[in-house]
Amino acid sequence: MNIYVDSKMSDDERRAELYRGSIFVHSPSHNALKFCQFAQEMIEEAFRPLDPLKVHEQLPAEKCAEILAVLKPKFIHHPQSKQYIQGMLSETGCDLSQTYFDVPRMRTAFPGDYLKAGIAYAFHPHRDTWYSAPFCQINWWMPIYELSSENCMAIHPHYFDRPIKNGSRGYNYHKWNLESRQNAAQHVKTDTRVQPRPEESIELDPQVRLVCDVGGAYQFSAANLHSTVPNTSSLTRYSIDFRTVHLGDVLGRIGAPNIDSECTGTTVGDYLRGTDCSHLPGKATSMYQDGTELVYGAAPSSRPGIEAMHNPR
Repeated sequence: MNIYVDSKMSDDERRAELYRGSIFVHSPSHNALKFCQFAQEMIEEAFRPLDPLKVHEQLPAEKCAEILAVLKPKFIHHPQSKQYIQGMLSETGCDLSQTYFDVPRMRTAFPGDYLKAGIAYAFHPHRDTWYSAPFCQINWWMPIYELSSENCMAIHPHYFDRPIKNGSRGYNYHKWNLESRQNAAQHVKTDTRVQPRPEESIELDPQVRLVCDVGGAYQFSAANLHSTVPNTSSLTRYSIDFRTVHLGDVLGRIGAPNIDSECTGTTVGDYLRGTDCSHLPGKATSMYQDGTELVYGAAPSSRPGIEAMHNPR
């Protein structure tokens, strides 16, 4: 696995390398910094007068979950969030007419066992491709506040081409939207929703923990195994992640190899074109549909308006 920092590759070259398991790190850009500042303002308004980095010291977990249940969807669906993503994509050399993105998620990782379920789910090792993501999906992740190796995210590179026995065979994206997504905030102490996870012992090391500056971002393939780092710091971690696909790769079925994913359904109806926020064309969407979207009454080009938990991280 290679790690590229501020690479000058074209987007076509970069995507090809990402599909081979590499990671790309980008220094803070103008739009990324503005995006983080925007997120900070929303977080601080939601938790005022408390310090949002230390709410675990002053607020019952149930009350924190209630605040996040309002804050996160508000952030996800705010029109400015989409505008900042469009700006970031342009700044990193993506062709906005060919690049499609999904709505951004605001993630939280609290110290200790304060709040690790539901609306603040601490993700076990997983691939996003276990959650019905196409293999051309690229994940973008960046911290909203200062980050440390004690509260970031880990990528487990030695599993990129190593199959793992996992529960993806029981996961359907459309069923998840219908039955499990909307009750995220109800899970505070434990999370009983069925989600794909490893069904064998996982070697977490070696692992890559990238510590970016605020507004710094890194990209990795949806097929990379990754997880939430147990927060052993004294501060809450807030981060932003979103995902992109390239129309040519969607149509050409170009992407990372599928070595162990058996899920059904698809997230292809979620992505929005970088120029005008229109959905992928019907031809592209239909290529990935398997009929389960009809079984569960899913609209192929719409995203539910509640906290977007999946694709995960």
